[in-house]
Amino acid sequence: MSENQNLLAEQRRTLILDEVRRRGGVRVNELTRKLGVSDMTVRRDLDALARQGVLEKVHGGAVPVVEASTHEPGFEAKSGLEPTAKEDIARAAAELVSPGAAIALSGGTTTFALAHRLIDVPDLTVVTNSVRVADVFHAAQRTSGTRQGAATVVLTGGVRTPSDSLVGPVADQAIAALHFDLLFLGVHGISVEAGLSTPNLAEAETNRRLVQSARRVVVVADHTKWGTVGLSSFASLEQVDTLVTDSGLPAGARAEVSEHLRRLVVAGEPEASSKAADV
Repeated sequence: MSENQNLLAEQRRTLILDEVRRRGGVRVNELTRKLGVSDMTVRRDLDALARQGVLEKVHGGAVPVVEASTHEPGFEAKSGLEPTAKEDIARAAAELVSPGAAIALSGGTTTFALAHRLIDVPDLTVVTNSVRVADVFHAAQRTSGTRQGAATVVLTGGVRTPSDSLVGPVADQAIAALHFDLLFLGVHGISVEAGLSTPNLAEAETNRRLVQSARRVVVVADHTKWGTVGLSSFASLEQVDTLVTDSGLPAGARAEVSEHLRRLVVAGEPEASSKAADV
């Protein structure tokens, strides 16, 4: 982390957060030396991260926030976390989509970023339980008018969660009657032991139905989701075909993922190996 004077604020804060999570806490004077920036800059970065709720400031430094397994941040709060990683993931995931495909996008800020990348892919049928994702496609149609090849969007009904997903029996019934080629799934947490998990019980059941209705399952998750476990698991890693993540995923985690998934795509990096053909 040395000699990083020219890092952008977002990059500095990502490094700080990774260091806090890895070590269980850091001191301001340590960060000033490692990042090569002023004490005031580090304190501003810690203030910003504390406002996002991802760490807790203590005298002289910061420690991780220990969240309950039922804690679910709102959409706006999650939007401020790892924005560059999410854009990189969205760009890589969009390359997996072919014109004319029937796809599903779950709720989440990474699938929201992906939706923006899919606007110009012709003749898509998009099933989603995300109000935000549906709005992306509808806004594009309002801006450009009715055009040939515009996506057909199916928005499930249901009860709205803090992350603006629609869940519950109405959503579950709608999804169960459908079948799609690809599911792009955002997750709260992913681990070898717990698989894919969420703090919301109703969302877990709706995600379970999405997985059951998909021919291929693609998880889009930045590196901070690795090792996080929510209240309810809804799929094992063996049910996932592809994980699209960012370069922040540690080598040890990559090795574990490769043992359980058919394909690992790290945005911006060439694929070293794959257990199966491309999705």
